[in-house]
Amino acid sequence: MHLPAAGDPPSVFLAGGITHCPPWQPVAAAALADFVVLNPRRADFDVSDPSQTDVQIAWEHRHLMLADVTLFWFPVCDAALTVQPITLYELGAAAAVPGRRLVVGADPGYPRRADVVAQLALARPGLPVHRTLPEAVAAARAQLTALG
Repeated sequence: MHLPAAGDPPSVFLAGGITHCPPWQPVAAAALADFVVLNPRRADFDVSDPSQTDVQIAWEHRHLMLADVTLFWFPVCDAALTVQPITLYELGAAAAVPGRRLVVGADPGYPRRADVVAQLALARPGLPVHRTLPEAVAAARAQLTALG
């Protein structure tokens, strides 16, 4: 993967659950492959290595800022282990930036879906929270196509 550069198609960052979550990013990446896809999921990430965590967080922070569109997806994960607190933080930060292009989806089974919907209704009135990954990907594709 490379950084978006002049002449590249528009870029999308795939923000959402990773640890203890299903691998939804490859599905979204394949559906958006004609754009620059910034995917933070790594096959070889060792969550127990603090030095790798710092590198990963810095990479994600940088690429979140570079992306033309950010697609947030809150899948159903092992609820006993995570409600995706990093993604919730990233969504709050992104929603607070006027003009930031966001697409948000939360599976109906995601335990904090109601919070995502309520907070976004306040921070970004009118921004829908999609119920399925295909719906969210289609909305991201529409935004990216409009930019292209």
